[in-house]
Formats: sequence, C-alpha cells, structure tokens
Amino acid sequence: MALSRLCWTRAALRGSAVTPRPYVTRRPQLVRSGPAWGAPWSSKLHLSPKADVKSLISYVATKTKAINGKYHRFLERNFPRFYLLYTTFTKGLQKLWADAKKSRRIKADMVKHNVKFHQLSYREMEHLRQFRRDVTKCFFLGIISIPPFANYLVFLLMYLFPRQLLIRHFWTPKQQIDFLHIYHDIRKKSHPEVLSYLEKVIPLISDEGLRWHMTELCTKIRRGTHPAIQEILALRKSFSNHPLGMNQLHASQIKALSRAMLLTTYLPSPLLRHRLKTHTTVIHQLDKALAKLGINQLTDQEVKSKSGTIP
Repeated sequence: MALSRLCWTRAALRGSAVTPRPYVTRRPQLVRSGPAWGAPWSSKLHLSPKADVKSLISYVATKTKAINGKYHRFLERNFPRFYLLYTTFTKGLQKLWADAKKSRRIKADMVKHNVKFHQLSYREMEHLRQFRRDVTKCFFLGIISIPPFANYLVFLLMYLFPRQLLIRHFWTPKQQIDFLHIYHDIRKKSHPEVLSYLEKVIPLISDEGLRWHMTELCTKIRRGTHPAIQEILALRKSFSNHPLGMNQLHASQIKALSRAMLLTTYLPSPLLRHRLKTHTTVIHQLDKALAKLGINQLTDQEVKSKSGTIP
C-alpha cells in the first residue's frame, strides 16, 4: 500500500499522471480611455502642436497676471506710498515708450512724404516738441548717472526734486496738478519784470507813433486790462529792430523772457538768446497750426496743459 502511494507520487511529480493546464501568455497593453487620445501608441516622438503651445502660453500669462494682481494688492494694502511710486514709475515707462513709437511713426511719415516740421498738424508738432524736451531731460539724467555710485544720488535727487528732474509721465496725479499751478505762478510773476523792461525802452523807440502805442499798451496792462489783438499787432515793427529786437536785448531782458516762457536761465547769454529764438519760432509755428485746427477742437486736457505749459 505504501509502495503504491510512493509510485503514484513520483508519477504526479513527473507529470505523467496529472495533465498540465494550458499556459496562457498575457502581453501588457496600454489602454487609453476616451476618444480624445487618438491612436493607442506611436513609435515616433512628436512635439506639442501649435495649439498646445498657444494654450500653454495663455495659461502662463493668465497665472502671471493673477500673481501680479495679488502682488499689487499686497503692496497697495501694506505699502501705499511705495505702491503709488511703483505704479507711477511703471505707467510712466509705458507712456514714454508709447510716445517714442508715435514720434518714430511721425518722423517716418515726414521722411516718406517729404514733410517739414512746420507743415505737420498741431498735435503732431506739439507731440514732437514735447518728446524732444522729455528726451533731453532723460539724457541729462543719464549723463549725471555715469560716475560710479552716482545713480544712488540721482535716485535721491529725483525723489526730492521731481519737478526739475522728472518728466511729466513720472509725476503722480497730485503732482501734475500742483506743478501746473507752480508753472503758472512762475510765468505770472515774471510778467511785471518784462513789462518794466518795456517801459524803460519806450523813450529809445525812434518812431513817435510806435512810442505812443507802446505807452498806451503798458498803461492798459498795468490797469489789468487785456489789450486787443490789433493793438499788439500794431507794435510788430518795434520788435524787429533797436531797441527791442532779439539781437539788441540785454542779458537781463533775455533772462526775464526766458523765465516767462519757462526756459532755464542758467546758461550763457549767447545760448539763452539762441534758445529763445528757437522757442519763439516753434511757438509761432504752433500758433499757425492751431489756427488751422481751430481752438474749439482742443480737448480739456490740452487746454489745461497749455495753461501751464509743461517745460
């Protein structure tokens, strides 16, 4: 009995008594759910299509905008004064860049159509004039920032003297209003000095009729009466030669006129005279363009800026 069990066990181990079960080989397959996956597998490596790249860029831009908004709210809530300076500076850079592109477009049109400066429209002439002055002020700041560690001093000076060193794009809204009032007061205070010089040179005018008209004009201004345009135009000849011609004016008279036009007076007399000539020529061209445009076409912001005339 025991011997038979041993034989049976050996036969089972050798596989003669137990029929083996069929061996099934299962190969792993990658299953992708949903029709959007397309083909189950590709043997080639493909880069992301343009649509995916655009969606990725849009996603990154959206997230960046959201983070930037949170950062702005954090600064506005915790550091309001710094936030005001920060936003003023960033917006100022954007406005300056927009002005640069517009000036480039105007100059390209001037070259393309062979147009001179005095042939431009009023707004184009005013834009180029103001942009040149802004670039001059920025160039001056760049020059004084060249020495080592001078840029730290320049930042301090810009913070302490924004009206003198910064252009209008980097002024806060309150500073823009305050500085316009300051410029208006400077011009108003310089008028009595200019009028006193006119009264002093009245006896030097050779033409008796012009001398009488000049006396009447100065008397009206002293009384607070605004002279008529015809009364001013009647005195044009007296400003074309001695003693009121541009080349015959003294240094003190040139400085008084420069202050009235918000021009710097810290220059030698020849440079002051040349700059005053150039400035008055541009103003004459602007007046012609404005007469062609029509005063009623000016916006409220343009009227306010002209009342103070930002230098």
